[in-house]
Amino acid sequence: MRVSFGDCVLDLERRQLVRKDRDVHLTPKAFDLLALLVAERPRAIAKTRIHDRLWPGTFVTESNLTTLVTELRKALGDTARSPRYVQTVHRFGYAFCGSATDRSERPAVSRRRGRHFTLEWDGGQVALHDGENVIGREDDATAWIESASVSRRHARILIAEGRATLEDLGSKNGTFYRGQRITSPVVLANDESIIVGLVPMRFRFSEAAPSTRTVARR
Repeated sequence: MRVSFGDCVLDLERRQLVRKDRDVHLTPKAFDLLALLVAERPRAIAKTRIHDRLWPGTFVTESNLTTLVTELRKALGDTARSPRYVQTVHRFGYAFCGSATDRSERPAVSRRRGRHFTLEWDGGQVALHDGENVIGREDDATAWIESASVSRRHARILIAEGRATLEDLGSKNGTFYRGQRITSPVVLANDESIIVGLVPMRFRFSEAAPSTRTVARR
């Protein structure tokens, strides 16, 4: 299973954490803690249960868990004071508080009120589905772009309630909308130009029945 949140992708099968297109080193226990918090989100997990899962049948002090949480927050670019992902539940335990998307299965193409969304570029076209649509060079991106100017997880388009929102994912070369590099999510209008790295794209939506989905591949 692969789960994405913010600028991170957690691959449970490969035991890999990627952030801003770079592999992030985690100790085995820290990875197990992150996997547990993500799997149980948004429920808070008691410290006693975390201890039993990470150190079964072994006595460890509470400082061991505190050290793991500190390591995890540093790897995720998180803080205890303003947590985006790992939240302390005082006198109880911890919880994953971020918005995460299970990417193991591709959601259905959006058909709300008959509206469908497409993204086109030189050599490719893709129908966008409800939820997160990643644009980048990683293999299971919704819009896979073969360009050195494009990051593995470069940007995303979120489809919800008949509306599309574009967000840059901390890419190196930026995402541009209406000629401006975006630094926060923007709502997309119909038939607008988007530039991802150095790749121009065209976003459109219509009320007609969607055509067959095609994606440019290697």
